[in-house]
Amino acid sequence: MNPPIVVIHGNSLDAIDDNYKRFLEKHFRETFALVGTPLRIEFRSGKNPFSRHEK
Repeated sequence: MNPPIVVIHGNSLDAIDDNYKRFLEKHFRETFALVGTPLRIEFRSGKNPFSRHEK
């Protein structure tokens, strides 16, 4: 069975402190009762697919 994956999209994700990443992991574990379950958090950034395209 694959572990649950939480994907967080945004800008400047490389500026997120490791302490905040641990806080997020703890929060998701408590909120979704994931005790003893591996949890993967992915941070993704990129172009906004809903922005207007220049023609």
